Amino acid sequence: MRSAPLIQATAGGLQLRVRVNPRAGRDRVLGVIELPSGPALKIAVAAPAAEGQANVAVMEFLAKGRGVPKTKISIASSAFGRLKLLQIEGDMEELAAKLDAMIEDA
Repeated sequence: MRSAPLIQATAGGLQLRVRVNPRAGRDRVLGVIELPSGPALKIAVAAPAAEGQANVAVMEFLAKGRGVPKTKISIASSAFGRLKLLQIEGDMEELAAKLDAMIEDA
């Protein structure tokens, strides 16, 4: 099986693999974890997984923390699983630098 990258450039932005931990004490980045399918950014959110609340919380957390409008972040795949692929619109290099800073702060 081929491993998927953590961050991948796309037309108009990037895709980010995340593993969501719902019902955590607070919203925060827990670091990068290695999964059989490749690395993922592990993010804890206080919201429950029910009715997409954790999805919304992850997108709001990333938007606030990286200075990206919420409308520029969407779920590209796996809306109902813990492992998700997020699409973030914007300048790829600028977004990647912001994400790298977020990972280093974890």
